[in-house]
Amino acid sequence: MTYDLNDAQPQMSGELIPDGTFAKVAMHIRKGGVDGAGEADRQLLKASNQPGSDVLSLDAEFTVLEGAYARRKFWQSFTISGGKVDDQGQSIGWKISKAAFRAMIDSALGLKPDDMSEEAKAKRLLRGLSDLDGISFVAKIAVEPARSSAYRDQNRLAHVVVPTAPEWQKVMNGEAVAAAPDAKPRPAAKTETAKPAWANATPTAPTPPAWNQTARADATQQPALTPSPAPQPAAAAKPGPAWLNG
Repeated sequence: MTYDLNDAQPQMSGELIPDGTFAKVAMHIRKGGVDGAGEADRQLLKASNQPGSDVLSLDAEFTVLEGAYARRKFWQSFTISGGKVDDQGQSIGWKISKAAFRAMIDSALGLKPDDMSEEAKAKRLLRGLSDLDGISFVAKIAVEPARSSAYRDQNRLAHVVVPTAPEWQKVMNGEAVAAAPDAKPRPAAKTETAKPAWANATPTAPTPPAWNQTARADATQQPALTPSPAPQPAAAAKPGPAWLNG
């Protein structure tokens, strides 16, 4: 089978979407292999990779749909269960995620947050979290500074823009909206702590006892044996095309 790469799209640049950008995005759920609470959410959630953590999360991929940053992507996880709890024993992370999911529905359907009519309430009912897959809404995108110099900054969902915000209607109409970065201090990158001078000193070898010095001197007078060269194994053929193996 041959592959025609002439119609492939150009590579995306590694530049981040500017902090505070307003855009219409679509959310796609990346299944994590862990069952959720209902049949609709089988294999939907993702377990934490932190030892001892009981957090289950929703792994989301966001794609900008329109404007100067169309087709650009960023990723974010939403806690569904586990982690720190409040005074009532409820997961704090889930409460934050639940608020974001409701805002996504309000933004997608043009519902005002204070609309508690029966019709609006019915639209906020989900058969499962999998119903959120493919939802499109207006978002404010942030740049999250890296916590360590070993990592890069990344885009995150700052918050969902609901219909009561002035930017919502402008984005829905296809108008350009000026970015509004949040003023927040950048955390200091973690660096290795310098070692004290005594830790950098090169240890000296202990002097052997007198009874061992004679034996060591005799050993140095013995002719050194030259080992036979080991046979070289035949070079294994590298798989794949020549250009792949350099």
